[in-house]
Parts: sequence; C-alpha cells; structure tokens
Amino acid sequence: MSFATNARAARSIATRELRRFFRQKSRVWSTFARPLFWLFVVGPGFGRFLARTDGPSYQQFLFPGVLGIVVLFGSILSALSTVSDRELGSVRAMLIAPIPRSTIVLGKVMGGAALASLQGLTVLLLAPLLSIPLSTAQVFSIIGCLLLTSITICSLGMMLAARIDSLENFSAIMNFVIFPMFFLSGGLYPVKLLPEPLRLLVAINPLTYGIDLFKHVLLNAAEFPFAVDIGVLLVVSLIAATGATLLFDKESKLMRTAKVR
Repeated sequence: MSFATNARAARSIATRELRRFFRQKSRVWSTFARPLFWLFVVGPGFGRFLARTDGPSYQQFLFPGVLGIVVLFGSILSALSTVSDRELGSVRAMLIAPIPRSTIVLGKVMGGAALASLQGLTVLLLAPLLSIPLSTAQVFSIIGCLLLTSITICSLGMMLAARIDSLENFSAIMNFVIFPMFFLSGGLYPVKLLPEPLRLLVAINPLTYGIDLFKHVLLNAAEFPFAVDIGVLLVVSLIAATGATLLFDKESKLMRTAKVR
C-alpha cells in the first residue's frame, strides 16, 4: 500500500478516537475535575507541610505534575479503547483490513496523544491563577512537550493493551501502573528528597522525564538536563510503539491460524 493510503488510514483511526472522546461527556468533565482537585484541594494541604522558602510555591511546583497526571490518564484511557474495541470486534475489523499493523498502532497513538495534549492545554489555562506567567514561546514549547510525553505514554499503553482481552484485566493492571507512575515521577515532591531506592524507580519511569520537561518550560526548576528528558522519551516511545506493533502482528497471525483450523 502507498504511503498516502496508510496516512489516510492512520488519520481515520485517530479521528475516531477524538470523536469517541467528545461523545463521552464524563471523560470530558473529568479533564477539568481531576486537575482542580489536585491543585486546589491537595495542593494547599500538602503545601502546609512542604512549605518552600525559595523558588516557586508548592502549588506552582505541583502544576507540572498535574499536567503530567492529566497526560497520563488521558493517554492510558485512550489505550483502554483498544481493549473495548477488541471486545466489540472493531480490532478484528482493523486487523483484516489491508493495512500494516504499524498503521493501526500509529493511528491509535496519534489519536490518544492528540487527546491527552488537548486535555493538558485546557489545564494550562489555570496557570495564571497560580501566578505562573506564560509567554507565547512557552505556550508553543509546552505544546511540543505535551505531544512528546503523550506519544510516549500512549505507546506504552498500547503495548500493554495489545495483549489484554478484557476491560477487567486492563483495569487491574492499570492500578499497578498509573498510580506508581505518578507518585514516582517527581510530580509531587522533588526527586532529590527521596531515598536512594525510590530515586532509582523514579529514574526508570518515563513520566518523570515528561514532567521534568514541563518544569523546564514553566518553572525553570528542572532536575534533569533538557536533552536527557527528550532523549529518554524518544527512545521509550520508539521501543514501546515497536513492541505494540509486534504484538498486534502476533494477534493477526493467531487470527489467521484460527481461520485455517
């Protein structure tokens, strides 16, 4: 198939993900409810115990972490649609279509990343309430950071969802993925304050580097070099997307074997 045909197929899959999101009103409202809870309920409470004498206030420090959790939930829930599609038969229809498995993964990741980035941008509107100034250059920079982080998390979610056959199993696994990823990402407290074993877990968590990118742009108070953040996210997204593609290809081969039998 030509590149143009594959591009159209990926765009159609991505567009389907966007339409599904806006039809699910509860997901739309949770985009606003979750960050408001963290910033204006959890933030002030934690801030009393983690008062900062220099640099940004605790709520300002928390803001990149809130962007991170919005991207995390948005990306993982987009991957969840793959599991529901499998139960409804939509994945089977895509697998028998004359398109490469990489196109299916690309379309799913594109749609999920676009949704997660859009949700992150809506949260960015809260920055003035926390006295975080935003220039035009910062807004464009944060858009790029949101996209890269969303692509990475979506790719990881797709790799997990590619071999999960029920929503119940997906939910159980996500409980052991989402919350550890967030709490061990440096979004709630500086990494340097953690004990050494936990710092190691933070260092292997890809969300850590996405949140650190947000800190670079918004607060100029990052904990890792900018190039390291970009490099880790690019490598992880490439590995995860490749893994998801291979797993989808394996699924299509299993389907063909079942037909032969």
